[in-house]
Amino acid sequence: MSKKLIIMIAAAGLISFGGAFVYAWLTKTAKVRPSDELKQPTLAASDSITKPRLPQPEAIGTVGPEDGTTGKAMTEKRLKNLVADIREKMQEYNNKLQALQLREQRLQAAQDTLKKDIEDLNILRVELASITASLKEQRDKLRKTRIEIVQAEKTNLVSIAATYDKMDPTSASKILTSMTKQMQSAGVGEGGSGLNDAVKILHYMTERTKAKVLAELVTSEPQLASLLCQRLKQVTEGK
Repeated sequence: MSKKLIIMIAAAGLISFGGAFVYAWLTKTAKVRPSDELKQPTLAASDSITKPRLPQPEAIGTVGPEDGTTGKAMTEKRLKNLVADIREKMQEYNNKLQALQLREQRLQAAQDTLKKDIEDLNILRVELASITASLKEQRDKLRKTRIEIVQAEKTNLVSIAATYDKMDPTSASKILTSMTKQMQSAGVGEGGSGLNDAVKILHYMTERTKAKVLAELVTSEPQLASLLCQRLKQVTEGK
């Protein structure tokens, strides 16, 4: 009897515990739902305060016909202006490039001309040096062959020539021939002092006597007469 009582008490306790648990769970659910409903408006309100409301796609797209045409026209105008600016810059660049190429061509032509002028000048310089050397050589030869009469001996030569003028051409020619041959036999060449003295004396003779003496020499010494005629052209009087 006591066992049945204990079992009944235990069953009643379990039933009461289960009922209390169910009641507590139901009451908790009922309390949570109103709180969730209260939190949602609060979050929405906070979102509306902190975050600005963005326009909806429909609001952006809803532009009147006039506004759309104006915006399109402005965009096309900007594009045209941009294209025109780019073309202008490209043309300016091409003009500068052509100017630089033309300048480079002119500089190259000037450089080629200058180079050719330098080469021509070098050739002329070599030719001028050769001509100068030739003229110097000829001048030296002319100085060697020239018979110069200094002022100190002029008086004596004039006096001797006057004496020869008084002689007959045959005697004068013999003396001149003997003068030149003696110097040649002494080892002096055609340019020796004997030949030069004979030329100097002939130079100061009168033209008539000079002609007669040379004519006499042509008969006896034709080579000497020819040499004397050539050397007479080389006589100069010093100052």
